[in-house]
Amino acid sequence: MTELEKGPKGRRRGRGARERILSASRQLFREQGINPTGMDQLCAVAQVSKRTAYQHFTSKDELVAEYLRRFDPSVLSGVFDRTDLTPRERLLAAFDVPATTPLCPYIGAAVELHDPEHPASQYARDYKKAVAARLAETAREAGAADPEQLGEQLALLIDGAAARTRVLNADAFPTAAAIAAVLIDNAIPATAGDDRRREIPAAGR
Repeated sequence: MTELEKGPKGRRRGRGARERILSASRQLFREQGINPTGMDQLCAVAQVSKRTAYQHFTSKDELVAEYLRRFDPSVLSGVFDRTDLTPRERLLAAFDVPATTPLCPYIGAAVELHDPEHPASQYARDYKKAVAARLAETAREAGAADPEQLGEQLALLIDGAAARTRVLNADAFPTAAAIAAVLIDNAIPATAGDDRRREIPAAGR
């Protein structure tokens, strides 16, 4: 028996139980929210006992924190690590979000928890800062005069579009993308923005 198969003080854990618990948390927290999801329901979906759940996570708060910590460690690698797009196109690709995409889990958690000291709130802050940093880094590659400012502006637009899409039940990302294009072109000197006339094919719209 390996250490990973043991719980606290050597008690045996169900194989794969931790991953099933995390998988159930991703499903339920995103579909119905953190606060409405009780441990009884989560354990039922994960097919584990509450005793097993608490061997892996000492509290629901700890589970919520781990759920966010593991949610997207790559920080939108599907956008920022693309080599087939120019830097400007990668900035705009960050807005190519289907309207059916659930609300950003970090925004949802921060709103529900109401506790800036909660570990999950810290993960949410760290992630949002990381997104702005990746946007700023890409803006710098595109030749923006003030990449940090542009990165913050675009991060604000993305989060605003995500929240507005959920509240109005209507896709706000096309409007946000149009605003982003203006901000990007205003921030990038003409000599550095030779690619600005290239359009990104709309995926799934």
